[in-house]
Amino acid sequence: MGQTMSDFLESIASIKASAKAEASRVTSLQEAKEAKVQYLGKKGKVTELLKGLGQVSKEDRPLVGKKVNELKQELDELFDTLLSQHEQSEQLKKIQSEQVDITLPGRRVRPGFRHPLRKVMDEIIAVFQGLGFSVEEGPEVETDFYNFEALNVPANHPARDMQDTFYVSDELLLRTHTSPVQIHTMQREKPPIAIIAPGCVYRRDNDVSHSPMFHQVEGLLVDEGISFAHLKSVLSLFCKQMFGERGVRFRPSFFPFTEPSAEVDIECVICDGKGCRVCKNTGWVEILGSGMVDPAVFEAVGYDPKKVSGFAFGMGVERVAMLKYSIDDIRLFYENDLRFLEQF
Repeated sequence: MGQTMSDFLESIASIKASAKAEASRVTSLQEAKEAKVQYLGKKGKVTELLKGLGQVSKEDRPLVGKKVNELKQELDELFDTLLSQHEQSEQLKKIQSEQVDITLPGRRVRPGFRHPLRKVMDEIIAVFQGLGFSVEEGPEVETDFYNFEALNVPANHPARDMQDTFYVSDELLLRTHTSPVQIHTMQREKPPIAIIAPGCVYRRDNDVSHSPMFHQVEGLLVDEGISFAHLKSVLSLFCKQMFGERGVRFRPSFFPFTEPSAEVDIECVICDGKGCRVCKNTGWVEILGSGMVDPAVFEAVGYDPKKVSGFAFGMGVERVAMLKYSIDDIRLFYENDLRFLEQF
């Protein structure tokens, strides 16, 4: 049996009261959306009411239909207003959560500063530029000829064992020193030549005092009448400029590309020559290697060793920096620890 008009009017009144009560309990946008679906969705209470109009008699159907449509319109307005209120509230909360207090003091931008290795490299370069040396650079990937052969280090020479080399191929390698720059320069220019060659070099070595990539500054002076006395004068002045007034000594040594060769030592910067762990209680620390250019090197670049002579030297920038700043672990230079770097 169909529903009477009275039943429908009671249902309309009940749904209206229920919807208003539900709306009053809504506390968020999501709850407002769910409430609207509950009453006006495809399976909502008002929609179900509309589907049941066919059960009302034909003469009562127009009036009941009108009442149901009025209910639908009223609830549409109720929930749309509710949704609008909560959308505004949610938007306001979002704005407030993202708000920037422009009255707060700004974050201080910390100024940058030069890395200690760069500082020491620049100091070394400045000393030699002041003595008339120019700066030359060369490729970090070299051929065996420039890195070894032209420097009087032929294949199977025992000196190659002193430099564990990174080979790219049979003929290409990462340079183990910046000496190849000297060869390139002598091939390109005629004496007199006075250059330094700063740059990165690579060797298969890694511990507290060695790094697989490190920095060197090598120097070369070639002209007529250059003697060991010139070498001693230049390098003694360099040591004085870098480390102040302290003793300097030259010890006989061996390098395949210089003859005679010498290691240069300075009085220990830690104990001032009294003896300590750093200098192994000798009072001296090695600072660089040097020597008179071997005639075989001149012949490799087309110079006449009977007409010209010269000296060469080389030093590790990390070694100089460790002595200058009393640092006992080379790895500190590469760890990018601001607590360490800010000290410079």
